[in-house]
Amino acid sequence: MTDRFAGVSTHVLDTGRGAPAPDVPVRIERRDAEGWTRLADGRTDNDGRLRDWVPAGDWRAGDYRLLFLVEAHLGDPAFFPEITVAFRVQDPDRHHHVPLLLNRYGYTTYRGS
Repeated sequence: MTDRFAGVSTHVLDTGRGAPAPDVPVRIERRDAEGWTRLADGRTDNDGRLRDWVPAGDWRAGDYRLLFLVEAHLGDPAFFPEITVAFRVQDPDRHHHVPLLLNRYGYTTYRGS
């Protein structure tokens, strides 16, 4: 983990087009006693990647979720206008990569490296 940013990243790949998904808005939230708290918002770059966007001071063990706003990328009407991926951080010093493989009528995710 760097001093400025947390060790979390994502990568959105459009498997229907066989290409990265650029400019997809992504939000990360952490669960606390009152519910979900927004930590950061960002957009994927031209390679579909988003990294160095969550302040290191907001990163610790706990439950998180990524909200991918994919409707603009998929086109209207989108079957999945947004996709939420919830995950648990047990070791905040270890990098967490949470990619999204996306197509018009399906998606999958996994713990990356």
